[in-house]
Amino acid sequence: MMNTKRNTVPEIPGAGDYLIASKTCELMSLQYFLQMGRLVQCISSLVHGLQRERGASNVFLGSSGKKFQEERKSLAVESDRLKREFELALAEIHEELTGHPVSSRLLNQIASALHGLEGLGELRRCVVARKVTAESATEDYSSLIHNLIAVVFEAADTAVDPTIAGLLVAMVHLMNGKELCGQERAVGSAGFSSGAFDRALSERMAHLIEAQERCFEVFAGFADADSLSLWQKVSSHEREGEIERMRRLASSVGRFKDLDPELADQWFKLMTERIDALKQIEDSVEGCFHTRCIERFAAAKKSLAHQETLVASLDTGGAASQPLLVLCNSGSEGSTGEAFSSEGMGQQFGRSIFELVQEQTRSLQKMTDELQSAKEALEDRKTQEKAVLLLMKHRKISNDEAHRLLRKLAMDQGRKLPEVARSLISMADVLK
Repeated sequence: MMNTKRNTVPEIPGAGDYLIASKTCELMSLQYFLQMGRLVQCISSLVHGLQRERGASNVFLGSSGKKFQEERKSLAVESDRLKREFELALAEIHEELTGHPVSSRLLNQIASALHGLEGLGELRRCVVARKVTAESATEDYSSLIHNLIAVVFEAADTAVDPTIAGLLVAMVHLMNGKELCGQERAVGSAGFSSGAFDRALSERMAHLIEAQERCFEVFAGFADADSLSLWQKVSSHEREGEIERMRRLASSVGRFKDLDPELADQWFKLMTERIDALKQIEDSVEGCFHTRCIERFAAAKKSLAHQETLVASLDTGGAASQPLLVLCNSGSEGSTGEAFSSEGMGQQFGRSIFELVQEQTRSLQKMTDELQSAKEALEDRKTQEKAVLLLMKHRKISNDEAHRLLRKLAMDQGRKLPEVARSLISMADVLK
């Protein structure tokens, strides 16, 4: 006797099923960012720890091992503790990150960050043995920090909720501004320790100051009210006036501009206080981000339950005697919408589904519109960095020189930096 396979016809999903799936997708995205919050917090703390360790290592090397020997050692231990916390936070969301990847760029950046951290032990051994210069060590630490900040940048690029994306944009630009502040501390320490700033060192400091201002400007455009208030307090602190005075000394290049080397300690102290104050703002943004994720997740969960109840309560018994012609507006300005027939669908059910589809469409379109400014800020940054890399490659110049050239082109042409950057990239594509 032959066994016969019975072909079963799969149940055909309806509009209601896909409406629920749309809400579920939104909920899963918010849950993902709720989990990402701890990772962002750990990255922020680790970056700050590495910045402090870099500062101590810089002084240690600059003083030929006479200063900050014990401080550097204790800060390295603290950085290791923060590194472990980062690794544990990453392990907690490993399955979510790799099981349903949302961005190959994000995963690649995490790989770069982890690879860079593997070399931290060797960098420290070179610092202790004084086999590297202060400048070289600063560059290596900065590379580690850059890779970690870039993880937050790529996470921001995957956000679909505008309030969450905006806070991540604020966070990543604040972190970048603080990192540039740390690099300025290193450059200033080198100049004040030697008693003079040559032209290259002064230009490097000027570039770092200008780059910080751009980062903080973007941060202020997306920060929450509490974090913005903290930023205003930092900006108006009397310490800023003293920092500005020392910056002017550093920019006064000339043969007869010898400086008191003791100013190095004062500069280091002022800039360290400023960096620590910026970290407090970072903590505020991170706290707001976490709270916002919880609020949005709870709201989306409630909305999903409400939508499931509505769909379940619809009357599906019996087809409409007269099919309805339903116009579905895409939500975009000037759109005439799409038409479809409700033939085979109960009249009440058709109207209800139409209303739910319209409501969800309007909600998604509103989110898209609000998200646009955050995405543009991220895209502008990507474009400028890509243009800088092109200039470095084709002109055989340094990163600082490429940034200065890009700014000069923008000023000469009376255009914004992102516009000039896009033009350069398009020209490079044509010349390939």
